[in-house]
This record gives sequence, C-alpha cells and structure tokens, in this order.
Amino acid sequence: MPARLLGPDDLALLLGTAPGLFDQPVDPVQAQAFLADPLHRIAAVLEQDEILAFASGTILLHPDKQPSFFVNEVGTREGHRRRGHATAALRILFEAARRSGCQGIWLGTETDNDAARGLYRRLGADEITFVGYGWDGTFDLD
Repeated sequence: MPARLLGPDDLALLLGTAPGLFDQPVDPVQAQAFLADPLHRIAAVLEQDEILAFASGTILLHPDKQPSFFVNEVGTREGHRRRGHATAALRILFEAARRSGCQGIWLGTETDNDAARGLYRRLGADEITFVGYGWDGTFDLD
C-alpha cells in the first residue's frame, strides 16, 4: 500500500474520507487549515483514493531548545488493522519530523490501549508514565 505525507492539494481526499477512520467527520475549514499550516503533518496509507490509516502531528516550537514533534492521532480503518498500515504512516511522519529539525518525538495514549502501546513499543519508543491534565473538554472521548 502506498503511504505518503498529505499536503494542501489533498483536501478533497480528506473531505472524501468515509466515516469510521477519524473520531469525527472531517471538517472542511479545519482540514484546509491543517493541510496549509507548515507546522502540521499528516501521513496516510492509501488504497486508490481511500485512506486506510493515518498519523498526524504537530511541530512544537520552544524559545529555549530545538523544535519537538507531538503525534496528535493515529488511526486505522477497521478491517485493515494489524497489517502494518499505522506503522508505515508513523514512520513517514517520524521521517518528516526529523527532516524538519525536530529533536524529540512524543505522544500519549491510554494505559488500557494495548494495541497502540504494542505498536509504539515495536517502533522502539521509550515508555514512561506521566500524569496528564486537560481543560475545556480536551479528554472527552466523544
């Protein structure tokens, strides 16, 4: 399956994504802004014009150190899981972050998300425990 970074020319591809991959329906305004912003990246595994898996992230700038990269979200369409699609999308995303000069890549997941934790371990991640705090519904699951 081909995997690549998406860019501003891929807006129609994102907008055509069938339900079940992203948490919510793709919002045209947000998708266009995301694709146009040089600090945001999304990698996708494609089958023709369908996104089977994706990984998205954001370059985080700091006033006192090199940029780092936060992985926002990883998703694979049901029926296509456990085929290496998320791994492929993350590898492309990691390469893009490193090419952009990022000096660290990180993400968080729930303690009971065994599939995600296994994926990140297979990719060689260092696993630590930390406490997260959120405001304004940031951890709402719906």
